[in-house]
Parts: sequence; C-alpha cells; structure tokens
Amino acid sequence: MSGIMLNFAGGTSGPLPPTTVDYLVIAGGGGGGSCTAGPFYFDGGGGGGAGGYRTDTSFAIGASFTVTVGGGGTVNQTGGSFGGQGSNSVFSSITSAGGGGGSNGATQPYTVGSGGSGGGGTNSGGGGSGNSPSTSPSQGNNGGTGGSQSGGGGGGAGAVGSNSSTAVGAAGGTGTASSITGTSVTYGGGGGGGGSSAAVNAGGAGGTGGGGTGGTSPDSNGTAGTVNRGGGGGGASGTSAQTGSNGSAGGSGIVVISYPSSFLDLTSIGGGLTYTKTTSGGNTIYTFTAGTGTVTV
Repeated sequence: MSGIMLNFAGGTSGPLPPTTVDYLVIAGGGGGGSCTAGPFYFDGGGGGGAGGYRTDTSFAIGASFTVTVGGGGTVNQTGGSFGGQGSNSVFSSITSAGGGGGSNGATQPYTVGSGGSGGGGTNSGGGGSGNSPSTSPSQGNNGGTGGSQSGGGGGGAGAVGSNSSTAVGAAGGTGTASSITGTSVTYGGGGGGGGSSAAVNAGGAGGTGGGGTGGTSPDSNGTAGTVNRGGGGGGASGTSAQTGSNGSAGGSGIVVISYPSSFLDLTSIGGGLTYTKTTSGGNTIYTFTAGTGTVTV
C-alpha cells in the first residue's frame, strides 16, 4: 500500500494519512487470590487470569479513535479476598477484557473471577471463565481447578490454567506471541497458583508471557504480573501461623498499532496517553503503555 497518490494535474501529492492499521490490544491481568487469617488458612490462593488478547490486520480507522491501556487487577487483602479484576484495554471499537481475579484461599465462600482469561480456583473449586465476554477469535482461556489446599493456575492467552494437585500450586496458562513491534514478544501469561501451607516451595510457575509466580509455603506472597504484558498475578501461599499472605497484582496491558511508513504520522495524541513511536520493517509503530485519550489521524 502506497501513501502517494496522483493529483488531477498529473503530478503527485504528499503522503496521506493511514486508513487501515494492524493492532494488538492486551488488557490488564487479574490479581492473585490472598490468604489472610481464617478457618481455612492453609489453602493457597488461585492465580490471576491474563488480560484479554486481541489482534488483527487491516483494521479500518476513521479520523480519530480512542485508546485506553488497562491497569492490572489490585490485591484484595481483607479476609482472604479473591484477586481484583484487571481493567479493559480499548482501541477504537475493539475492547479486550481484563483478566479475572484468582480465588481467595482462606475463607468461604470461595470466589473466582472471569474475564479475558479466568482466574484459578482453590479448595477443589473450578477456575473462572475465559473469553468473557465472548470474542472470535477467542481472547483468552479458563482458569485451572484448585487442589484441596492449593491454587489453580490463571488462564493464559494461549492455554488454560493448569489444575493443581493436593498441595502444590498449579502453573498459569501460557501466553501468545506477537511480532507487531518488530520483535517477537509473548503476552498474556496466567498467574501461578499459591501452594498449601502443608508443602514447601510449592508455588505454581507463572505462564510464559508475564504471569506472576504463586507463593511458596508457608506465609509467602505471590509475585506480580509483568507490566505491559497483561500477565496475571501469582496467588498467595497458605499460612501455617494464620498471619496471612497476599496475592499479587496483575500486570498492566498495552495497545500497539502499526502501518506502512509511507503514510503520515498520526496528527495528535491525547496528553493522557504514554506512548513511543518507532519504525521497523518499513512500518511506523505506536506503542501505548499507559493512560487514556483520543488519537487524531
């Protein structure tokens, strides 16, 4: 596609604005479940689900569009709460759903979140639903089932979260790679489930693509999902002393658009957005890493 056109006099005009772009929209990952003091304090929390992963080529844009980069789900620390929901990321009419929070691992009722990818369950409970709301192609996967005392892995963009064994937290689902920036990067890994207080070094691995690791046991917190990768946060371990342990926050999302460099740069980008502009392989690439605002073509 060329950015040069003939005018009626037979000469050439300057480059034109882009009319279509390729895009990648990753939402914020869900937070991992916590395990604070309670009657079931030995149960590890579920891993947070990855933020929704949506990508396509030759998407038509108008004169302006909105970009929003979703933040990662927070850590809820009261009474063994489940992880916070990740925030949606938006590009024009495309919305990627925030990842679901991992299940709490200390007190009943056990609650797990659904979203772009679902959070991991605990206490033998099922994981949250991924691809919620439904998109085609799917934007994510379900979380894994928890063990009797440990957390299931959060769902990833590329695979469901793993189911946990009796005491060992499960691994988060793997993410999906994209080369839209000119380099292959994997996004959307699910968070690992937290291990039981009955086992040592039992935290589940974070899914490839920014998923946080589940807490080892006893009394250890999960690790956070990676910033701008949309990874789920790791679930907390169980706590042998009933002192409590916390899940970790999900990683923030990212929005990337790319189009041939023969076209003009974007005219204006709202001051609320943090971004970089690069070139690679004959394309102009805008990478939005935080904020929300209007972009004028």
